[in-house]
Amino acid sequence: MTTQTTTSTAAAAKHDTTPRGAINIPENIGRALATGGGALAVISTFLAWTWTAAFPGNLTVYGYPGGLQVLVLIGGALTTLFGLASYGIKGLGWLTPAGSDSAIKLAALGTFVTAWYTILAISIQLGGLVNLEPGGYIVAVATLVALLGALALPFERPVPEIADPEDTPWEEFLLAGRNSRSLVKACFASGTATPARTIPAYAEILVIVAAMALGLTVFTYGIGTEYDELFVGFLITAGFGFAALAKAGLVGRVSAITGKHRNVTMIGAFVAAAAFPFTQTDDQYATIGVYILIFATVALGLNIVVGLAGLLDLGYVAFLGVGAYTAAMVSGSPSSPFDIHLPFWASAILGAVVAMIFGVIIGAPTLRLRGDYLAIVTLGFGEIFRISVLNMDGTSGPDITNGSNGISSIPNLNIFGFDFGQEHTIAGFTIARFANYFFLMLLITLVVVVVFRRSSDSRIGRAWIAIREDETAALAMGINGFRVKLIAFALGAALAGLAGTVQAHVTYTVTPEQYQFAHVVPPNSAFLLAAVVLGGMGTISGPLVGAALLYLIPAKLQFLGDYQLFAFGMALVILMRFRPEGLIPNRRRQLEFHEEAEAPTVLSKAGA
Repeated sequence: MTTQTTTSTAAAAKHDTTPRGAINIPENIGRALATGGGALAVISTFLAWTWTAAFPGNLTVYGYPGGLQVLVLIGGALTTLFGLASYGIKGLGWLTPAGSDSAIKLAALGTFVTAWYTILAISIQLGGLVNLEPGGYIVAVATLVALLGALALPFERPVPEIADPEDTPWEEFLLAGRNSRSLVKACFASGTATPARTIPAYAEILVIVAAMALGLTVFTYGIGTEYDELFVGFLITAGFGFAALAKAGLVGRVSAITGKHRNVTMIGAFVAAAAFPFTQTDDQYATIGVYILIFATVALGLNIVVGLAGLLDLGYVAFLGVGAYTAAMVSGSPSSPFDIHLPFWASAILGAVVAMIFGVIIGAPTLRLRGDYLAIVTLGFGEIFRISVLNMDGTSGPDITNGSNGISSIPNLNIFGFDFGQEHTIAGFTIARFANYFFLMLLITLVVVVVFRRSSDSRIGRAWIAIREDETAALAMGINGFRVKLIAFALGAALAGLAGTVQAHVTYTVTPEQYQFAHVVPPNSAFLLAAVVLGGMGTISGPLVGAALLYLIPAKLQFLGDYQLFAFGMALVILMRFRPEGLIPNRRRQLEFHEEAEAPTVLSKAGA
């Protein structure tokens, strides 16, 4: 009898599909602990965490959060808001269109990690826990309580935050009935976002404006972090905060709105980017901004080759070098063997055309290869370019590139009397040299984005995608695979060469070591490919975001010294483990990486 009872109990436990939390605390108590802990963490940021201002950020002030306290305040506020939304409080339902439990967990975890990182940093730098004030102890306990409460919430399988009106199976919505909770489950079980109430067009545009303003604020805060501890805390808070918003469904909902107003979104994004130099008091961070745009533009060109056509190019940075060297030779540099000084528009076109010619010359004999073989050949081309310009010094070869010394003293641009090397006053704001080049590079980025968008939506773009998905099937359907791939290779090379023409003037000097496969400072082929994969292959915003992160993070992690690349590599491994489709993926790739989330739905339908 006892054996039968034990067996039946085990069988019941085996078939129990009720979601459970990671720790054995009742769900209602866990929800209350997470919400209360988040609120207490917010309150603790208005208290002093240490007694001395020796720790960066001056965490000694009562009633005024500063430094890392601001980041904990943001994380605690998100945790509290998600917790209150889970109780069905009127007016907060828009925060969690996809459910609140996963969002609470990520927000609480991010707040806990940021707070405890700060406490440990204070203790290590100042010499022990004795340097903590009551606020430090309170925030440690509050974030721990919030995390334990969040872990008690039921575990839910991850679902793709998809929002595609063309692929929405509305039958699932009708079958779900009028119950809103069933409606949410049906929507996400079918791989779509929760259908939102229709809002006026002007309200959707306001949402886009708010999203762009938030993006500008986050980027400006991150690039302007004054000390290392604050930047590390910023990465933690921003990473977990974005993940929480994505799990809550807000990212998917905003993506649906931006997809509906693509032109407005593109204009708003570039207006927000153009506002960045006006948020700075000097040219220090505009320097990073212009290099990020150069890196992002080249990554977007590589996205045509890798993301759309599916061609693994490991020597792509060489095309950037071709454009840079071409512009340097014809821009009046005293180190150039040619006594030519063309206007910028002519040197930019020439750099893009020469890079495109190199793309055709390299692609014509090699694009009949596939996969790893193509990657090896393109890697070889990148090294051949670097070694060739290194040897063209008049000793080992013809005197064209000045060898390892490169072409130096490249003059600043002067377009219609506007000297990019001088300070200018615009609307009362002083714009220095790098800010001037930032605006120029922003215009070139806009051109590249338009080219990418038009190409991907065109007939040739659909052919690229067909080749990427299954080249054999595409060839069987009549697509000329060689011609299509050669066009992708040539167009990507031309866009990289165009960005290189601006890089030559920004850096004053072009040298061979700038165009290696792997180098500590991007751009290089390895970082460019990582930017495309990290941001999201086949999208416009993905490589832009990926390039910004991959340039900003190494620039801010210089305090790690020899461990910089190790920490950077570990961060990439962790990100690829939990979001292999990239930060901003397209719908197809997201579904490919989350097929396991669709399996229970398919089985349930089959059983029915």
